[in-house]
Amino acid sequence: MTPSASARRLCWLLVSLCLTSVLAGCGWRLQGTTKLSPVMATTYVDTKDRYTDFNRALRESLQASGARLTNNEKEATAVVKIIKDVSGQRVLTVSGRNTPEEYEVFYSIEYSVNGRTEELIAPEKLELTRDYSYDETAVLAKQKEQSILREALARDLAGQVVRRLAAL
Repeated sequence: MTPSASARRLCWLLVSLCLTSVLAGCGWRLQGTTKLSPVMATTYVDTKDRYTDFNRALRESLQASGARLTNNEKEATAVVKIIKDVSGQRVLTVSGRNTPEEYEVFYSIEYSVNGRTEELIAPEKLELTRDYSYDETAVLAKQKEQSILREALARDLAGQVVRRLAAL
């Protein structure tokens, strides 16, 4: 290894070390790592359907925020109850030939949170929507777009719920 190569390597090492310390010192965190209150330390998610996009996104967000998920409601310090978890689409605009040109994808949830002895968050409703244009010559692509939008809405809703839980 030449002296200039080792000097460049040392320079990169110092720059990366400085950048890491600056980011750590300013409080920067990865997105989705909201610090939850101690009451959410062991959380049970009470839902009718464990396989919805929102339920998966909520569980991932809770775990990323430091909550330990449990399958036993009795050992939980908090219970997040998913009362409603509905997604779908509505026609927004139609052409002169009466064919859909634009759709709106929606995702609606209702949830509440209970501690061991009291209600922490009363039932609360949230709904997000996104719209997309429809092209009948690209049906499979538009179905995939709808699926991607629905998953994104579920992640956004899960993020809102976790931020609300962090405020407890």
